[in-house]
Amino acid sequence: MASAHGSYYLPNPSPWPIVTSAGLFALAVGTVLTINGIQPGPWVMALGGAIIVTMMVRWFGQVIGENESGLYNAQVDRSFRWGMAWFIFSEVMFFAAFFGALFYVRMFAVDWIGGNELLWPGYDATWPTAGPKGPVPTAAGAIPGPEQFTPMAAWGIPALNTLILLTSGATVTWAHWGLLQDNRAKLITGLFLTVALGVTFLGFQVYEYVHAYTELDLTLKTGIYGTTFFMLTGFHGMHVTIGTIMLMVILGRALKGHFRPDNHFGFEAVAWYWHFVDVVWLGLFVFVYWL
Repeated sequence: MASAHGSYYLPNPSPWPIVTSAGLFALAVGTVLTINGIQPGPWVMALGGAIIVTMMVRWFGQVIGENESGLYNAQVDRSFRWGMAWFIFSEVMFFAAFFGALFYVRMFAVDWIGGNELLWPGYDATWPTAGPKGPVPTAAGAIPGPEQFTPMAAWGIPALNTLILLTSGATVTWAHWGLLQDNRAKLITGLFLTVALGVTFLGFQVYEYVHAYTELDLTLKTGIYGTTFFMLTGFHGMHVTIGTIMLMVILGRALKGHFRPDNHFGFEAVAWYWHFVDVVWLGLFVFVYWL
């Protein structure tokens, strides 16, 4: 409803914030119970996930319906933009912490440990390393032994995935141009190609993880190299998954005739998020895979 003092949109009372809190609480409790092998942990965790998914479908659907019915104005659009901008900023800080951990280990911790001959004599303080007590890295392409691991090479699937994500950034931008031109065919085609590229990226990453575990002996237990590798690439993969789902929703809305050249922040928000995912991957490719 509109305020008596102007055009500020004030939403009606909503049950969804408390539903969200209940879902997150159930998910957290279920996760803790599952990790500790306590029943009915998996069921509580599944219930929490189901509540969150239901909330997202219903709450986001309500917001979409209100927007399509013309309830929102320029002030609401600005508030959405600021909210999305701060959300992406929080994600930047999230990955900055992980990149900072990698930088600290590579530039400081490994050298300090390698310089202590009293504690770890003969430790080769070079990167990649699994630490003084961990397996020893082999040359790329070599077959690792029981106490060895092979680092992930950059010029294979990672390079291909880089090309895929860069191309997806171009296709989503092409779709945006189509929307601005009120060209529905270009909009839908660009979104479909972006979704296809996102799914392809995820498929290659799954193959890469299976390859790492089964052939390279590179796992989460492979010391500091394994933990930083899977932490950074795994969380990025989670963000690609979220972004791909968001793109699927936007594609579905475009097929239903949503979005206009002068009113399409839902599309722009997803495009911002996808470009953020692209930029983070470039950092991963350079600092995790290549250097």
